[in-house]
Amino acid sequence: MNTLLRVLILATSVTAFTAPTQSRSSSWATLHSSTQDVVEMSVSLPPSGSDVTAMMKITPCLPVPSKMIEVRYKLPFNLSVEPKNNLAVCTQAGPNEDSEQVGDVLRYTSQWTLGLPMGEGLAQTAGAFGGALQWGCTMFDVLGATDWRQVVEALTSNIPSRTDEVVLIFERPLEEAEA
Repeated sequence: MNTLLRVLILATSVTAFTAPTQSRSSSWATLHSSTQDVVEMSVSLPPSGSDVTAMMKITPCLPVPSKMIEVRYKLPFNLSVEPKNNLAVCTQAGPNEDSEQVGDVLRYTSQWTLGLPMGEGLAQTAGAFGGALQWGCTMFDVLGATDWRQVVEALTSNIPSRTDEVVLIFERPLEEAEA
């Protein structure tokens, strides 16, 4: 229980971590939302094959109906976003139609930070008492960043010595036919 509490403090918008219940073969997921609805989604955290899943509740930020898009890239990856009106807005489309598109808003990215070991086994408990630190993955809330530097640091924390992939959550306005 203490491990879960520490994880929730590190990732304020992630509500729980559980073992995955579905295949990781899907490269993206879409959840529909209106501007009033909270979107609930399950995200398998990096690296590939990890047994850690973030159960997320995301409040849409766009003033129009939108959907959340999960995009996964193997490292190294390219991403073109820039700050506009306090949002991280995509300025160049990804490599295919399932990727980010121009105008999408980056809402979350996987990030790696040093912290106490997660888990409930003997090794994790001993490590926590001994002060052993290890790299762990959480989902960084881009809207919660106080400056652009934090967003860049979260994105660039996804390096090959820690992971083999990056997870990005974008918010995309629905087209009129979808709304």
